Amino acid sequence: MASRGTPIENGIPIYGTWAQAFESVDLLDIQRPFPYPLPRGLRTLRVKEWEAFTIQDDHFYLDAFWANVKYYHIAQVSLYDKETQEQLCFNKIIPFGGRHLPRNLWNSSVVSRSYGFFFRIHNWLDAQTIKVDLDIEATHRRPSFTAHLEFALNHLKTPPMAVNLPFSERRCMYAFKAFSAVRGDMVFGGRHISLDPAKTTGIFRDYKGFFPYRMRSTWCTAAAAGEKNSWFGFSIAENQAKETFKNNENALWQEGRLTPLPPVRITMPNGVESDWVIQDVEGMVDLTFTPQKKIRSSFNLLLTKWEYNTPLGYYNGMLVNAEGEQIPVHNLWGLGEKLYLRV
Repeated sequence: MASRGTPIENGIPIYGTWAQAFESVDLLDIQRPFPYPLPRGLRTLRVKEWEAFTIQDDHFYLDAFWANVKYYHIAQVSLYDKETQEQLCFNKIIPFGGRHLPRNLWNSSVVSRSYGFFFRIHNWLDAQTIKVDLDIEATHRRPSFTAHLEFALNHLKTPPMAVNLPFSERRCMYAFKAFSAVRGDMVFGGRHISLDPAKTTGIFRDYKGFFPYRMRSTWCTAAAAGEKNSWFGFSIAENQAKETFKNNENALWQEGRLTPLPPVRITMPNGVESDWVIQDVEGMVDLTFTPQKKIRSSFNLLLTKWEYNTPLGYYNGMLVNAEGEQIPVHNLWGLGEKLYLRV
């Protein structure tokens, strides 16, 4: 599972699963990703990319992402107080393209700023850290929010996951995921909040891909911090990638260990606001997600549509690691994501 310099060799994507980020990922290096030749500028418009993270302790849950789908950018920040049920929801759509996400995570930044809003993710894998800065000014409808946070990637010594998955012979998606302890400070509506790395977990995700014009993906994410050897987290997805029995983006982390999980089916028999059922056919994933807090953003304009449901809720069930050990999941607070994007 050791990675190489790039997941593209001689213009051809290399598919697989690795336990380290690549030195460089540029999907435009792929030769003829489409059946017909396209200039680089048009191929650029077909690459969607984003970075996202979730952070939680016993009291707060923070979820945020910044996406570049080329015709516009989208930023979303959600903070939820588990005790008071107070919530911050911030969404911003910035028309037209602009800054691309960096080709590597070893020492690079994603920055978005506009009136009343600042969002920066500094990826610094060379130093085993990812730093996040957020600043959202108050309005008459929401309080202000500021955060300075750091993923301490060496704290748990847990390997990350990198995957390159096919949509077709030469169109693919790349994903990098990491689980770690998090330290830092937040100020929410004038209240100062310190996050203790002994009690705070984080999952970071980076995506790039020639995703379909009609993109559909569902993610299930949660993590728990406890005594020594009881930390664990998972990030499980169902998407449009092919050959998922060979490779997929499903990961289970425990302190010092990564278990790639089998492909799953995520079903919602009674809709997105009722129970989600997450299961595989190998007996390693058997979970139920029960939404508690509805979060939804959407817009529909001409040829593009964005519909994103991100409820918060509880996971229950069982996971099994590569050694066959069962990890019971009981009322574990986490996030569900169901995305439809047409662009």
